[in-house]
Amino acid sequence: MTDAPTARVGTGALRGTAEGGVVRHLGVPYAAPPVGGHRFAAPAPPEAWEGVRDASVHGPAAPQTPYEGAVGEILPSVDTVGEDHLHVNVWAPENAAPGSLPVLLWFHGGALVRGGNSLSAYDGTAFARDGVVFVSANYRLGSEGFSVLEDAPPNLGLADQLAALRWVRREIAAFGGDPGRITVAGQSAGAGTTAALIAHPEAGRLVRRAIVQSGPLTASPRDRAGRITRLIAQDLGIAATRDAFAGVKPEDLVAAQHRVMDAGGPLVGGPAFGLAVDGDLVPRSPYDALRDGAADHLDLLIGTTREEHRLWLAPTGADRDLGWPLLVLGALRFGVGPATLRRLGSHRPGMGAGMLAGALVGEVVLGRPARRVARARAARGAATHLYEFAWRSPVAGLGAAHCMELPFVFDRLGTPGALALTGPDAPAALAERVHRAWVDFVRDGDPGWPAAAGRAEPHVLDADRPGPVRGAGPPGTGGPCPG
Repeated sequence: MTDAPTARVGTGALRGTAEGGVVRHLGVPYAAPPVGGHRFAAPAPPEAWEGVRDASVHGPAAPQTPYEGAVGEILPSVDTVGEDHLHVNVWAPENAAPGSLPVLLWFHGGALVRGGNSLSAYDGTAFARDGVVFVSANYRLGSEGFSVLEDAPPNLGLADQLAALRWVRREIAAFGGDPGRITVAGQSAGAGTTAALIAHPEAGRLVRRAIVQSGPLTASPRDRAGRITRLIAQDLGIAATRDAFAGVKPEDLVAAQHRVMDAGGPLVGGPAFGLAVDGDLVPRSPYDALRDGAADHLDLLIGTTREEHRLWLAPTGADRDLGWPLLVLGALRFGVGPATLRRLGSHRPGMGAGMLAGALVGEVVLGRPARRVARARAARGAATHLYEFAWRSPVAGLGAAHCMELPFVFDRLGTPGALALTGPDAPAALAERVHRAWVDFVRDGDPGWPAAAGRAEPHVLDADRPGPVRGAGPPGTGGPCPG
């Protein structure tokens, strides 16, 4: 350890830590705590402080419940939650000149109800080591961040992310970052909100590049997006209004949303939080906006894992338990007919009905939208790089599941969180290659493979297959896409 480094932002001085040539400043507020009059309201500016603020330890994450069961053994949960969670963590190379380095702003996943920037999976040391100022931001989750109430703005968690982006643009030079070279990125739910951010006119002007990893590109009309809010209100016996929800303790709201969400799943259209089309932050779905040209001026790196669905099905055995009923429900929900199902099955010899249903969901929700956005952008000449992460983990039948690319992107193989996903024998050379691709994209927009063109075939990221997949299809097929 070296002497504690200090940095000064608009609200005061910060004392961080330094080790191995990397400086960390943790728990730095970018907005006021969402308490009292700030609950269910747009994020307010952070308050200034006297003296030097300690920035050596992580702050709390947004209130949430931990992952449970078999999935909880694979995905880590945050250690501490609390109301004062609108803060960022910053990793930077030691002695970086002010305003000199590219910046990566990261939004975590977790279905908009879990996660936080304190998770070791999002440690930015490797990015700082390689010349990138890495910032990870918390945002409001669940009922606090994505309720649709009669008298409060929707998409407050997304509004928090925009506030974090404004803070980075305003303050990042103090840590060595160049405010004109910001890449905004996220995975899963954080990728969906990243897509919404770059589709928003203001946010699109604040960043130069974006990375969308396994992100749903959807937003629903207010009435549909508010379904879960109404169910939570019914569970608690209150009105779906700001005053009523603000009268409930955060931990009680979390308990109610857990009860409501536990009653269904994605295949049967179970209640879940999502973005609401609001005419302001989200004027239309990110998918429609990006396909039609929003953010064409930005460089985009977008992709999925090959077997997204296995995270939710393989560890729990749900595919075996539900089988054909799961496939029928999935087909009905997404309007997939028998001919398409037969075609999907022909590319997956030996795969059971339940796992086939999961593959269908992964294709419809994540894979196909990413490819279509890439193809539309490529047709207009917008710089777009498409990937598919295909390395298969031997742990719990996960294969190339959702989240599997994260230890490789962050170059964190061998850490406890990574081992739970990958096991002890994950290929270090692949981690070096994937992490370097992300660093290079943040630095100059080139991850090391050609930009998408024509049908936008994805570049395959695998230990022994570093090239584009020909005739790319749904995750796990290696065959042509049915639509």
